[in-house]
Amino acid sequence: MKSKRVVVGLSGGVDSSVAAHLLKKEGYEVISIFMKNWHNEDVTISNECPWLEDSYDAVMVSQKLGIPFQTVDLSKEYKERIVDYMFDEYSRGRTPNPDVLCNREIKFDLFLDIALSLGADFIATGHYCQKKQIQKGNETIFQLFEGNDTNKDQSYFLCQLNQYQLKKALFPIGHLKKDEVRKIAKSEGFVTAEKKDSQGLCFIGKVKLPDFLKQKLTPFKGDVIQIPDSLDTFKSHNLKNLNNLEFDESTSVPYQYNLNDGKKVGVHQGAHYYTIGQRKGLAIGGTKNPLFVIGTDVEENIIYVGEGNLHPGLYRKALRVSLDQIHWIREDLSLIEGQSMAVEARIRYRQPLSKAKLLQKKDYLYVFFDEPQSAVTPGQFVAWYIKKELIGSGTILE
Repeated sequence: MKSKRVVVGLSGGVDSSVAAHLLKKEGYEVISIFMKNWHNEDVTISNECPWLEDSYDAVMVSQKLGIPFQTVDLSKEYKERIVDYMFDEYSRGRTPNPDVLCNREIKFDLFLDIALSLGADFIATGHYCQKKQIQKGNETIFQLFEGNDTNKDQSYFLCQLNQYQLKKALFPIGHLKKDEVRKIAKSEGFVTAEKKDSQGLCFIGKVKLPDFLKQKLTPFKGDVIQIPDSLDTFKSHNLKNLNNLEFDESTSVPYQYNLNDGKKVGVHQGAHYYTIGQRKGLAIGGTKNPLFVIGTDVEENIIYVGEGNLHPGLYRKALRVSLDQIHWIREDLSLIEGQSMAVEARIRYRQPLSKAKLLQKKDYLYVFFDEPQSAVTPGQFVAWYIKKELIGSGTILE
């Protein structure tokens, strides 16, 4: 019987190296592809060229495994689908998640198409997550679970995948812990065995985001307004009836600050450079505790800040998702108008899951948390789970 063919996205890191090794060991016909996704001179990322070093390491691993290797250049598509989108979102005062978009638009879309054109049955990545399947009648339903290593679980980054993408995907290291992966890499003599995990934007590497954004978004000075934590109007809006709150839809809309709510404490170089919950980059002293961004107004170019990580302006009880931004991995569990569902949810990578309730209304899906959430950020993704299975997600509206 002919072995199944799988194309591995070999990134030059230890995780994808071990993924390729395990697949070959299991008897798959393995092909490795390195994706080159950035060499655009119009927007400089940094003086470093992480992709060049990574591609060398990917070649070395492929040679060690004795599997075919090739490079594909997806930089044009990456700029159009990821980078241009990032600039547009930041210009609107929203904070996109390039890693989630990269998986949805590049790895499990363009890369998947390339793999299928090579006759692949599957694609594989080095993500720390687990795929399972169940049968409902005559239908096979694919499931996406958290990785076995809770410290490295990357299911959140895959929250926008659909059933077809999951059907074609393999996650060979999802059942392993990170130290086990490194141990395997070391025993196989991979050059990537001790290589540090990549940081920064997906496929790009380290980058100072403000410097990156300034290349396309013009800096211009604006006021920084500090909001006292005793301001009753927003405290009652953000945190009212915390213990008894049940489906109060008004709490899903953030409080709208104005200049009269606080005092000017500094200036900034552009409200579109800042995001909710941000602490670094304000360069404002004179307070006992650090200042955090609790609101941005890109129209008036104003940043609102609060002192300390317990400032009530940082916390919200609920959020909402527009109908066109709701995504169900488990389409069989999707809600219709008027229905609700108990879930666990997170609004950022590595955040512990929090108990929440979903409520589907005519125009929005509401997410109500049992406990207030810090730094709910428009443009980011909220992902919801049931018993460690990621079943859906949506873009936070505001």
